[in-house]
Amino acid sequence: MTALTGGQALVRALAAHGVDTVFGIPGTHNLEIYAALAAQGVRHVGTRHEQGAGYAADGYARVTGRPGVAVVTSGPATLNAAAAVGQAYSDSVPVLLVSPGMPLRHPGRGNGLLHETRDQSGAMDAVAAYSHRVTSVAEIPVAVAQAFAAMTSGRPRPVHLEIPFDVLEERGQVAGAAPVSGAALRPAPAELDAAAALLGAARLPLVIAGGGAREASGELRALAGRLGAPVVTSANGKGALPDDHPLALGAGLHLEAVRELAEESDAVLVVGCELAPSDLWHGPLPLDGKVVRIDVDPVQIITNALPEVALVGDAALTLRELSARLGDGPPAGPPGEERAARWRERKGAQAAREGAPWLWIVETLAETLGRDGVIAGDSAMACYYGALANLPAYAPRRFLYPTGYGTLGYGLPAAIGAALGRPGAPVAALLGDGGVMFTVAELATAVHLGLALPVVVVDNGGYGEIRAEMAARRDPVHAVELPSPDFALLARALGADGVHVGDRGTLREALAGALKSERPTVIHVREKGSP
Repeated sequence: MTALTGGQALVRALAAHGVDTVFGIPGTHNLEIYAALAAQGVRHVGTRHEQGAGYAADGYARVTGRPGVAVVTSGPATLNAAAAVGQAYSDSVPVLLVSPGMPLRHPGRGNGLLHETRDQSGAMDAVAAYSHRVTSVAEIPVAVAQAFAAMTSGRPRPVHLEIPFDVLEERGQVAGAAPVSGAALRPAPAELDAAAALLGAARLPLVIAGGGAREASGELRALAGRLGAPVVTSANGKGALPDDHPLALGAGLHLEAVRELAEESDAVLVVGCELAPSDLWHGPLPLDGKVVRIDVDPVQIITNALPEVALVGDAALTLRELSARLGDGPPAGPPGEERAARWRERKGAQAAREGAPWLWIVETLAETLGRDGVIAGDSAMACYYGALANLPAYAPRRFLYPTGYGTLGYGLPAAIGAALGRPGAPVAALLGDGGVMFTVAELATAVHLGLALPVVVVDNGGYGEIRAEMAARRDPVHAVELPSPDFALLARALGADGVHVGDRGTLREALAGALKSERPTVIHVREKGSP
């Protein structure tokens, strides 16, 4: 037992769980946390807005596979970070948000205390896996251990810890709580046998891989090869099978070719994928009566598509068990690589048509960043039409994109978190002119950190997708035309480099220069035909 302040107990518990970096902003009520960071060797990365801190922690978590941590102050700061927590929940990303709360003996109906919020923990509980308010210094290490256990076992999702600011300041006797690691969940043998029988008999199998397959890339490759099954992924599963593998079709579940492929297939293995409307866009895939699903979440495994066989378990372990049952025999049907090549051509042609206005940007990014590059995208047309199905990925955790929740402003701070999580890897942000303005202040964060970060802003003069939807509905088109700032000049005002480009050659040159710079570079690309 050791006598510590609440802030010291928190930081010591974070360090015990391997945390060496936190993102955030200091405030009056969290200073005891900040006072304790240096002694535990925890680096603080200061952002310019709490939402940016949350997105940066998300980007860090996505590229490393470890929880990202954000520390903010109470009230408005916590609610500023709520959108980032909601996005992490939607995409199953382990993010821990820590913030002070009102003191233990604060009047229930309030008295006008600084940052007073009627029910801060309740507000965060609505967007996180859970929010927990501690009530003593002694409880803090246990609360942190519980949060990490929740984030690193089963389906990873964000957690919010609220520590009353008087608890942060007071001293108490503290016992450490060691990190807990749970055993990987294994499906029942009878279910594995049934799944192997269904898949082994399939002549035209298909694999759909989501974000839950990111840690099972090798096992996915082995099973797909044994089945001779083409593999298509969601946005979060992008790169689970390298895009240059003979069975890989890449990402883009929404494309009509994927629907046609699913209809042709006589068995479909779905690995860690929600099959969500935000991935499919045009309605459910035709999967009735032929689906085997692997998911660590027993609720998700029966959501959006009922499986013939449900395998509730860890993806890597379950895929290994299936491969062992299938043995080394040949696939039941025709060669999978020939079928995959045929469907890859059809799907690729559709993706290229859909992403045509942005294809030159996507191709130049892929060429310049190389196989190890990371792109953090925003909810922008250049990303969901251009990059999602056209940008090649050769490993998981290389394409960071806010699916589901669809928040704007994600890409720039997520790229900052990714660059810190994978130092030395080429990282770029791909944004729209509307979304970048939500978190453009984080450019100052990237400047302060000295990041060689290309920030590609594709400018269509406002909210292009909403403009198109208004026109399609035959509604008056209004409130979507936004006069763009000179983004290159804005970048220079914040201490970054800034350039305008208009073709493949100048973009290639700008990207190459940005990756060698000592500061971020905003690359402003005006979309042809935009207002």
